Amino acid sequence: MNEQPVNVSVRQRTGVLELDRPKALNSLNHEMIRIITDALEGWREDPDIEQVLIVSASPKAFCAGGDVRQARDGILAGDHGPVDQFLSDEYAMDNLIGTYPKPYIAVWDGIVMGGGLGVSSHGSHRVTTAKAWASMPEMAIGYITDVGISWSSQRWPNSTPAIGTFIGLTAYRMTAADMLHLGLATHLVEDAAAFAEDVIGLGVDGALEKHSTTTDEPSQVAAWREDIEATFGAGTWADIDAALDAHPNREFVDTVRDLMAKASPSATVAAAELYLANRDAPTLRDGLDNEERLGELVRRQPDFVEGIRAVLVDKTQDAQWTDPHDPEEYRAVLR
Repeated sequence: MNEQPVNVSVRQRTGVLELDRPKALNSLNHEMIRIITDALEGWREDPDIEQVLIVSASPKAFCAGGDVRQARDGILAGDHGPVDQFLSDEYAMDNLIGTYPKPYIAVWDGIVMGGGLGVSSHGSHRVTTAKAWASMPEMAIGYITDVGISWSSQRWPNSTPAIGTFIGLTAYRMTAADMLHLGLATHLVEDAAAFAEDVIGLGVDGALEKHSTTTDEPSQVAAWREDIEATFGAGTWADIDAALDAHPNREFVDTVRDLMAKASPSATVAAAELYLANRDAPTLRDGLDNEERLGELVRRQPDFVEGIRAVLVDKTQDAQWTDPHDPEEYRAVLR
């Protein structure tokens, strides 16, 4: 068993964060959040540290999200405090990354889900291999799109509010081609480990000059762009749902319905409201604040613990959802 779930080191003039919790696919727990935050705070003003590199010790997964099974245990015990603090600290870490004054280079080579995007995508360089894929699957566990993605996914260089909402509500698995098309990924490399070594040896610009490549793989999101704009740009979930019903491209609509077949109806309503609120949120921190307030409300509703049970604990995929809540309930906590 790994004694340290994040290996922290300084190599030449690079601060290195290596996620090393392979049995949990590097799912982030509170200890990992604290380790990463402490390292980043220590390196922020250190003149000997020119850049930060975050990688996984295993090519199977960069990070599969936050360790929400532990959160469920606390909620079932009636103790929301530690769960609230864990998420608050995670969101503070995400904002720290998003405002970091030095190059922050994430290397994706496998699964990147949920909190894995939070700990990586807000940095300056998001480097992917063709084997990586990314998703925000929160609807399936009765939760909302968080870790700043409900804000940033509407602002990736080639994204829009409609595309961001589509990514958050459907849990669509973005390929490397999708991530490059949207600007979520800034660069593509063939060999993650070799690139990471050269980031340390050559600096990020030198490593990119040596390793950066392109792909001929098509982006499905690019092909769907007009369909997504016509439906997920509609506004509330009721508006989106109606737009999907009326949309002439039934193949696209059927795909969306399949992607959302196991989503919590209430979480879907809540996440759509969150995306609407975060269209106008000025900064990442403002977007995270909306996620934090809404998340505290949603975690106190029954779908959250039920979704984690069905997907992550029993793994039966048979969540019994409550009827969808009134969107006004969620709007009341958003700004």
